[in-house]
Amino acid sequence: VQKKSNAAKVMDAWLEHPNFWVRRSAMLHQLGLRLDTDATRLFGYAQKLADEKEIFIRKAIGWALRDYARWNPQAVTDFLVQHRTNLSGLTVREAAKHLKV
Repeated sequence: VQKKSNAAKVMDAWLEHPNFWVRRSAMLHQLGLRLDTDATRLFGYAQKLADEKEIFIRKAIGWALRDYARWNPQAVTDFLVQHRTNLSGLTVREAAKHLKV
């Protein structure tokens, strides 16, 4: 648990980093965690980065959401419906690739 806590603190710091590649890494760090994904952090990061103009960030948000949707499709669908106007079209397309949104 200590290791996760430290990783979460580092990722929270990375989310504020001036380099977009570092912010992108923070968004993608939970890929593959399946049901161990910290959904609150995932959705919070997606909201925090939603205004980014950088295509690699927009795509990363979509990838992270799509990955989690394999394990919790309803949560991702609900998030997309609720925040669709704040997310880029690219993000929504990537996230909803296998969902009925």
